[in-house]
Amino acid sequence: MSSGQQRSVEMRAHWKSLLAMTLVSLSSFQYGLDFGIIGGLQAMVPFLQVYGYEDPTVPVGYNISSVRQQLISSLMVLGSFISSSSAGFSASYIGRKPSLWLACVLVFVSTAVMQTTTSIGALYAGRTILGFANGLLMTHGQLYIQSVGSLIGTVVDNFAAKIPHRGAYIIPLGMIHIVPGILAIGLFFIPESPRWLAANGQLQKAERSLQWLRPQEWSVGEELGEMNAALNAERQLQAKVGYSELFRNPIDRRRTTVAVLTLTTQAASGAMFVIAFGTYFFEMANLIMAVVYTVEPGTQRSGKILVGLSVIYIVAYTGLIAPYAWVSGGELPSQRLRSRMLSLDDSPRRLRAVNYSGSKTCFLWLTTFTAPYFINPEALNWGPKYGYIWAPSCVIAALWIYFFLPEVKGRSLEEIDEMFEARIPARKFASYCCTGQHAVVEKVETEHREKV
Repeated sequence: MSSGQQRSVEMRAHWKSLLAMTLVSLSSFQYGLDFGIIGGLQAMVPFLQVYGYEDPTVPVGYNISSVRQQLISSLMVLGSFISSSSAGFSASYIGRKPSLWLACVLVFVSTAVMQTTTSIGALYAGRTILGFANGLLMTHGQLYIQSVGSLIGTVVDNFAAKIPHRGAYIIPLGMIHIVPGILAIGLFFIPESPRWLAANGQLQKAERSLQWLRPQEWSVGEELGEMNAALNAERQLQAKVGYSELFRNPIDRRRTTVAVLTLTTQAASGAMFVIAFGTYFFEMANLIMAVVYTVEPGTQRSGKILVGLSVIYIVAYTGLIAPYAWVSGGELPSQRLRSRMLSLDDSPRRLRAVNYSGSKTCFLWLTTFTAPYFINPEALNWGPKYGYIWAPSCVIAALWIYFFLPEVKGRSLEEIDEMFEARIPARKFASYCCTGQHAVVEKVETEHREKV
């Protein structure tokens, strides 16, 4: 779209586009809601009575096998990784809407299985199927909605935990139906992605989709032409640039490494441990944290300190680490390699603006798989001292950010390219004065290619 159109048409005129984006963004809410709920279920007595065993040595009187804990959490992550790896195929050849509908159906099936079964094998199957659904949903979601979802899941668990029978965990599981229900119905009223339609040669349908999304005074034909031209240019660029270009020369290798490690800082913070096992961890620790335990064990003051530090921890992750890691990870790759870079960072190979990093997912799975070994009383029984593992991890991540992550606030993509090509140290990016040489050279090279 032209800048003139952007200035002349007010944002409220695009209410249909905003409505469609809001609806689709609920998909990320689903992922966070599931993690918030399943983390609390593993500390509920009715859930432990079905899938765990009686253990008078722990505060709640019941415990669960560390192996079962591993599988309950990590199978969902594994399923998400597998389905998000194939989400690029489904989004490219099936379409965005059919992919979301498929995900909604999988959520309904998996949640129904988990609500009705008392078999651990069926629970594993339900968690895996739910992971397949979440992997598809997450490719269309946004990080902010995901964070809100995990909070609501925790609140639901808090109220349901007072129920003395199986309803204590069946009711929270039923909450998982809400988002896919709204999404499945809402998808009937919004069009397919115009970009996907144009990419698959369905230009008339793409035009009708744009006419629905844009206000009446909008030049749909002009936008469709620009979209089609951009798609053609992208196809030509991808045909000439391979994945080996990401590491062929020192400049691109540096940019690739920085982008991947930036996203990995999310996993290095250890936040997934708190999200997936926080409630169980606090129950087994009897509200005592390792550092506080050495000072005033078992006191009311230690519990208050734990709650306060936990709030600071989550706020720091959701408000600082998580969103800015995505921003930096998207800005730092080379422009000509950005599509390939997104394919490396994120599981879907052909889906833009996806929210699921392959490198991050590996660490996420590793966290959910190994955490029960450390915190479960029947295994290593580290209890609160498990937090010491993430302290050095956070320190290492902080040191890497300070010395190696460039500050590109207020910089254009061309300026970022220029500074990387000039091999400016990361600590000097903020003060470097760009000369604009990269933009000039790029323009000359473009004109030369057009003449040839």
